[in-house]
Amino acid sequence: MSAGAVLIGILVVALGVGFSIGVHELGHMIPAKLFGVRVDKYMIGFGPTLWSKQIGETLYGLKALPLGGFCRMVGMLPPAPAGHKPRPGYFGEVAAQARAESVQEIRPGEEGRAFYNLSAPKKVLVMAGGILANLLLAVLFTAIAFAIPTEWPTEPTNALASISECLPQNPQHPTQECIPAPAAVAGLQVGDRVVEFNGHPIRTWNNLTTAIAAVPAGQTVPVTVERDGATLHLQLTPIETTRFVGFDDDGNPVTGADGQPITITGPFVGIGPALQRASVWGAVWEMMRGTFAAVIGFPVAVFEVARSMITGAPRPGGVMSVVGVGRAAAEVAGVDAPIQVITATMFSLVASLNMALFMFNLIPLLPFDGGHVINALFEGGRRTLARIRGIKPLPGPADVARMLPVAYVVTPLLVLSFLVLILADVISPISIFG
Repeated sequence: MSAGAVLIGILVVALGVGFSIGVHELGHMIPAKLFGVRVDKYMIGFGPTLWSKQIGETLYGLKALPLGGFCRMVGMLPPAPAGHKPRPGYFGEVAAQARAESVQEIRPGEEGRAFYNLSAPKKVLVMAGGILANLLLAVLFTAIAFAIPTEWPTEPTNALASISECLPQNPQHPTQECIPAPAAVAGLQVGDRVVEFNGHPIRTWNNLTTAIAAVPAGQTVPVTVERDGATLHLQLTPIETTRFVGFDDDGNPVTGADGQPITITGPFVGIGPALQRASVWGAVWEMMRGTFAAVIGFPVAVFEVARSMITGAPRPGGVMSVVGVGRAAAEVAGVDAPIQVITATMFSLVASLNMALFMFNLIPLLPFDGGHVINALFEGGRRTLARIRGIKPLPGPADVARMLPVAYVVTPLLVLSFLVLILADVISPISIFG
């Protein structure tokens, strides 16, 4: 990989991350200002300030580390409720100090401009604005990638483009005679669209392969297909086989690191999907599904990465840090491919970054935006219930400071996780081209 490619990759990721963070913070700042909240600072990055400029009542700036950003709104934490007794211990002191500092930010005569005085729906709009901004950017960058003149990606469908006549070659019995494949025996034909398999509705190729994998070999299951405008109900019996995972361009079995052919054992049906041009919305949906799964499994994935570094085992694929994304971008920049292909891939990487920001900030815990949204929804629900019950005065703002101990636990764990991933991306990076 050339030094120029590495620099291009780092530059693309740095600009992409900085732009995405900037738009995320705009998603908070714009509605906050529209609702009258005073915004003291709008910063992209953390650490030492590289540039800043005071415009009106807001200080705008760029900081050295493009690992996040912040939009400081005055009065994020309400004062302690009347009759509140401080909790004993360290976290109680931290919450009390945070409340006091939040109140001190409010200038005399501007009490009405504090964030905590907004209605619950307005709080939700302000805090969800950044989350939605990243989702929109993920859609936008995906659309740009698709608009670049190059080969459009394709995706498999639940329509069938091929039917195997025989079971695939068994590596253990390479001279076996033709054993009819289950799909041919069941009467499936090219052009059929599978709409139901073993009682499960089928809309995509992934639906179908998942349903097939769940059927024990040798068990006969019902299959419903659409053929020439008619609906047919068939019976199919998957057969367990041991087969090569694939073949290279020369027709030889794909081999592993040890030079031996890679095989797989599992239920076999003998069908191949028809391909269709992927849509922007389809690509965004698949990206969303994959990112959601990655966020859910993030703690386990980080643990596996850390264990692989300690034990020297091969690094598992999946999650990576900003450094890993930068290396991936450098890898893309260094490939021998048309510039439009490289450009489209770069935009796809930045789209993935925005989808990750969107998904992580949905987590309903502080310090994520989702934690503030949940607090606002709790506040609104409590006030609505009080109105229904005729209770006056209505409850005040939700005491967000009580959730700060959660932030003080989550934040160090999150920082430690990213440090582990950064170290792994330096020592044992993931190659997007295998």
